[in-house]
Amino acid sequence: MEIEIKTLDNGTAGSATLPDELFAVAPRADIMARVVHWQLAKRRAGTHQVKGMADVSGTTKKPYRQKGTGSARQGSLRAPQYRTGGVVHGPVSRDHGYDLPKKVRRLGLISALSQKAQDGKLIVLQSASGVARTSELAVKLKTLGLKSALIVDAAVDEGFVRAARNLPKIDVLPTIGANVYDILNHEVLAITQAGLEGLKERLA
Repeated sequence: MEIEIKTLDNGTAGSATLPDELFAVAPRADIMARVVHWQLAKRRAGTHQVKGMADVSGTTKKPYRQKGTGSARQGSLRAPQYRTGGVVHGPVSRDHGYDLPKKVRRLGLISALSQKAQDGKLIVLQSASGVARTSELAVKLKTLGLKSALIVDAAVDEGFVRAARNLPKIDVLPTIGANVYDILNHEVLAITQAGLEGLKERLA
């Protein structure tokens, strides 16, 4: 599968070959959904927590004797039915992440790449460097017609990343950080020539 290589000035710099095993596979929406769910679960902080009976302050003394008062039996003033009592079955700090097979993660990334190629939302850039000012980069991206794009490079240029930092819906990632959620969360996927080779090695 041949695709035109573009420069940041919307010029032409030859063509590149996209391997069919990475960019021409039938996209699996179910696999991509599984990978996105796994990614978002790993991102959750899981620091939500409430105080149970053992955590709230208060006496451990039995409020009154078990029998003979005419009232319902009570064992603790820290029980959830009291205003100052602990919360029952409340959230506790935990890790929301879980394991997902490596083959499923790989297939999810390949499906996302193939989806962008199938939708015509994939472009190959000659390079993503040489621009250090946000205003200059904004002009170049407007020339390319990119409003929402994920730019993937083998080794990101620090100046280019700083220039793109203040542009809404424009993100730059190294090939090792390319993931299903960010690819699907942007309208266009822009891969540099070096980034394309890096993806081939990563998914080989």
